Amino acid sequence: MLEALRHFAHEILPSGLLAELLTIGGFILAVFLVARLMSEKRAPANTFAWLLIIVLVPWVGVPLYLLIGGRKLRRLAERKSQLRPTLPGGTPHPLPFAASPIVHTTVSAGATPPVGGNSIRFLTNGEEAYAALEHHIRTARHTIHITAFILGRDDTGRRLVSLLAARAAEGVRVRLLLDSVGSMFSRRGFVNPLRRAGGRVGSFMPVLPFTSRGSANLRNHRKIAVFDHCTAITGGHNLAREYMGPDPYTKRWQDFGAVIEGPAAALINEVFIADWSFATRESAAALHAEIPPECAVTEHGATQLQVVASGPDVPGDPLYEGLIAMIQEANHSIWIVTPYFIPDDVLLRSLIVKARSGKQVTLVTPRRSNHPIADFARRHYIRELQRAGGRVLLFSPGMLHSKAMIVDDTVAMFGSPNFDLRSLFVNFEIGILVHSRADVQAMKGWAMTLAATCQPPPSERRRLRIVSNVVEDLSRLLAPLL
Repeated sequence: MLEALRHFAHEILPSGLLAELLTIGGFILAVFLVARLMSEKRAPANTFAWLLIIVLVPWVGVPLYLLIGGRKLRRLAERKSQLRPTLPGGTPHPLPFAASPIVHTTVSAGATPPVGGNSIRFLTNGEEAYAALEHHIRTARHTIHITAFILGRDDTGRRLVSLLAARAAEGVRVRLLLDSVGSMFSRRGFVNPLRRAGGRVGSFMPVLPFTSRGSANLRNHRKIAVFDHCTAITGGHNLAREYMGPDPYTKRWQDFGAVIEGPAAALINEVFIADWSFATRESAAALHAEIPPECAVTEHGATQLQVVASGPDVPGDPLYEGLIAMIQEANHSIWIVTPYFIPDDVLLRSLIVKARSGKQVTLVTPRRSNHPIADFARRHYIRELQRAGGRVLLFSPGMLHSKAMIVDDTVAMFGSPNFDLRSLFVNFEIGILVHSRADVQAMKGWAMTLAATCQPPPSERRRLRIVSNVVEDLSRLLAPLL
């Protein structure tokens, strides 16, 4: 078809006129893309990087932006913004705008308000996380809903697929939603045992064939497992041997998550239902109709939790704005645990101001992550934070994949987002804000235990500084696009 149109154009139009029309069309498209780029409220570094490539190398920048450059799914975000968050049963949440500035900020940006009546149990290693996941898969009575960015083609992945298939064969409704890029090699034949047993497998925004539903760059990085609509597991663990497994593994990454029971788990399930409905076009109403009366939301404890979904399907950026609000409200200390530290200027400046004002700002990050470019890109931000008086600790026993932020003894956040531009502005992510003091203190105790295994950054050798600075600058330029 394209070849026929090209032949028709060459036959009808003079070659010079055709070249002029293509040039004018390309210019108009570039102007349109620049206008859209400026309206997307990106991080300044990200906007500048895209402007450079679109203006200076348009024959590369324009198609690249059309393929991976979008940041928001505007129609989906607008549709979701018109729906008030509700628990199963239709009970609306009050919007507590008179509550803390952090709650006010996140709710105004699109998050659900905090809910009480929850219990929470933190998972601080891969064996605990796997044991909890397997236990709840085996004991689920009605439904199992799982979203994963990575499903590994390894012993852990095969064992989980086998368990899910066994439960599906027993009549439990099993839905497994896999990101089409993160689980590129395991979302097809690898999960066929689950399909044959009656389970459902969804692929989130396939890149090929390319569709017009959004950018290929928008990935679902959420990690969600919900059982019978009222018990959830969430955090940073992917479904692969590096993250979790029944037995200890010497190369396993350090990660963090939690088992949640109560109303917050039901809200996490609502996030899954929305994602599943978007990816598979299955009616959300049909999924809600499956919830049996015995799965009604009940109180399981006294913990106050706030479910914060952020990404292309949310009009604002509640995780990003929530982090800024948490930093601004800190009175004594800020702990950040993250595998990748690539903040934008606002986040970095907020941390620097707090450090200079005498607050204890501690960053815990791996000595070497699994992304060398991210390690080079972070060096500038780490130096700036240290110069302001912040403390940087490098986790050296292995890869640190935990994501958390703890402010004073009053509020904490954990979940799937990293402290970088991709998580905060591009990916579909989910974070849990903990508002109960005892649980915040438990998270702080975990972070302090983690810090005991860390070392400060080594001093840089001068003879390697010039080459290192060039690589660092290039990494910082690329980081907003990665």
